[in-house]
Amino acid sequence: MKILVLLKKVPDTGLTLQVKPDGSDIVRDNITYVINPYDEFAIEEALKIKEKLGDVETVAISVGDEGAKEQIRTALAMGIDRGILVKVDGFWDLDGYTTAMMLKDVIEKEGFDLILTGKMAVDDYNSQVPAYIAEFFNIPQATYIVKLELDGNTAKVERELETGMEEWEVPLPAILTCEKGLNEPRYPSLRGIMQAKKKPIDVVEPSFTPAEAIKKVKLAPPPEKAPGKIIDKEFPENVKELIRLLREEAKVL
Repeated sequence: MKILVLLKKVPDTGLTLQVKPDGSDIVRDNITYVINPYDEFAIEEALKIKEKLGDVETVAISVGDEGAKEQIRTALAMGIDRGILVKVDGFWDLDGYTTAMMLKDVIEKEGFDLILTGKMAVDDYNSQVPAYIAEFFNIPQATYIVKLELDGNTAKVERELETGMEEWEVPLPAILTCEKGLNEPRYPSLRGIMQAKKKPIDVVEPSFTPAEAIKKVKLAPPPEKAPGKIIDKEFPENVKELIRLLREEAKVL
């Protein structure tokens, strides 16, 4: 069995990002990058399947610049067998379709029984790449999974929705996007970090050259929120004043 894990290099979610004065991009100086947090659930699930079934090869694939090797190496330290970097220097401006097209040939060459990835990337929140991959290879897709069990050539999954839970049976090969709650990603061990140095990361050039379909016009930070109001009155006058403000100013009543 072969499992491909799609992962992305993203800015550390604990950082406060700033936009350049001209709005062309975020300020990237001294930014710490990490594996997209949702992709960590995909890595962990691939490793759990390997530990349970034994005869499984796991491959981490990422579209990114040379620095994305660090995130792939982290996946290898966690236990993934090998990595592939589709090297693109200006990958920050790639849309979902272009990214998926750059992955397409690599995935086709590798072959797969299962593709796992995060439900979305936390830097752009597009959640488009898995859907494109499903379409390119004419395979089923199940999103937002919080439970996975393989039964022969079928994946039994639970999906978390706002209204409850769904249970699906998905024939393999398939692509599944992973949600928080599926598992608890492991930390790389010292032994894993040392072993990762010997594991291969193949660097390939994308065979797809995109036309400029989407152009980033400008970035801007969100507008500052107006300061809140403190109602300095005793009960029940404070309640009356609150209702008045909600009706006359906020206009939500």
